[in-house]
Amino acid sequence: MTDNVAWATEHLTALRLGRRLAVEVPATGPGRRAFVDITPGGVDADKQARREGWTHRSSARAFRVEHWDYDAALIDGYDYDIGATLIRSGHPADESELLTLLREWHLSPRDFTYAWSTADPR
Repeated sequence: MTDNVAWATEHLTALRLGRRLAVEVPATGPGRRAFVDITPGGVDADKQARREGWTHRSSARAFRVEHWDYDAALIDGYDYDIGATLIRSGHPADESELLTLLREWHLSPRDFTYAWSTADPR
């Protein structure tokens, strides 16, 4: 990544360990909630590391970035996907392309946090 300063160290490390990050963004209307999430892709060494009980760290991961809009009344249940709309998605090939995509979407890497500490239902 050409701009490591853009990420909080712990979040860049999470991405390199294959952990998902998310941020809540403005929704399309009342009664809706929206999130953008970054899901790191796997690399070959992940399988061996998992078998051995550890997590492989890699700066060579590709990513899937998705912006979803949900019905706020369903977000906490099992049916969160009913009425959900995929607003946009991208597939950056590396950390540099990820930063470029986030800039295009007017998002800052500093806005993202661990997905489990957001209300993102996925």
